[in-house]
Amino acid sequence: QVQLVESGGGLVQPGGSLKLSCAASGRISVVDAMGWYRQAPGKQRELVAVVASDESAEYADSVKGRFTISRDSAKNTVLLQMNSVQPEDTAVYFCNVKGQLTTGSFFASWGQGTQVNVSS
Repeated sequence: QVQLVESGGGLVQPGGSLKLSCAASGRISVVDAMGWYRQAPGKQRELVAVVASDESAEYADSVKGRFTISRDSAKNTVLLQMNSVQPEDTAVYFCNVKGQLTTGSFFASWGQGTQVNVSS
């Protein structure tokens, strides 16, 4: 009942920048936390950054100072600005959104994933 559409992945050179976007739609009443996770080949999915409804944000140590998460609550959209990317940032990036449906039920939905490749 909630759809997440991600965009913005691709190939970028080390030291470059990339912006990911994720838009949530459906029978949404309230959106709470919105976040980005990533999964590199052979590794477990890990948290990259999360932003709460009050716009407070938390980051993985590996991306602090390089990545910035933000949200547009009016559009149920979350962005991830990735600067100074490194080859170790190569992964599939997944959007995750938690909230409440119009029915009163709580939801936690994942996007389909967008590939980010950092290579020269």
